[in-house]
Amino acid sequence: MIRMLFACLRFRRVALVAAGAFAIGLSGCGDVNTSSTRISALRIIDASADAGGLDVYANASVLAYNVGFGTVSSYIAFTPATYTFAAKQAGSQTVLSSALGTLLSNTEYTLLIGNVAASLQTLLLTDQSVPAPSGQIAIRFVDQATHLGAVDVYLVPQGGSLLTTLPVLTGLTFNNATNAPRYVNVPAGTYTLIVVPAGTVPSATTVNSYTGNAVAYPTGSARTIILLDQQVVTKPGIQVITANDYDSALATS
Repeated sequence: MIRMLFACLRFRRVALVAAGAFAIGLSGCGDVNTSSTRISALRIIDASADAGGLDVYANASVLAYNVGFGTVSSYIAFTPATYTFAAKQAGSQTVLSSALGTLLSNTEYTLLIGNVAASLQTLLLTDQSVPAPSGQIAIRFVDQATHLGAVDVYLVPQGGSLLTTLPVLTGLTFNNATNAPRYVNVPAGTYTLIVVPAGTVPSATTVNSYTGNAVAYPTGSARTIILLDQQVVTKPGIQVITANDYDSALATS
């Protein structure tokens, strides 16, 4: 049986950076204190653009009803153990995807539900719950955009340009989450996320696959940035959600 511990220490929010995109916040604690050796924590992210509403279970216990595309839930406290996680069609007992996962103490996880509905996947990712190195931030990129192909990812610093910035990640491909994506450490600061087709040599005429807004990342923080399909498109495109994995109580921009 899932042990729900409602100890809200800090609240984590989802940011959807795309026109027409939306997020549904789930009730519960924004974070849990995992300092106890008896506690682990898990959140849910729905990255499937066409799966529709999902009911999400751990063993026989429901975690959330009718989870929608682009949702990043709050963390839920668990007793460390091995669970069968399942995504079911909302309002039914039809299992669309399931996975067996072990939750360890003092550890936070993301249950990522992604891919197209016909090939829906449930993946368990281990989140960073400790500060990034001094003066840096830790960012993990997860590609769940099924139509776009391989991409290069840039974090353009405030006052900089794509032409003078090196990519933070090259050749990022769809479903890299199956290979436990790693966090990349970069200096803390304000950045604009830009995504271009893999191998693109930036120029004044480069057409970006995605250009975000300038975002300030506090020192010591950890983030997961997920590339998603657009739900309604006339040509392949992506949108982005950012999930807060960790924020230091002493963090500054």
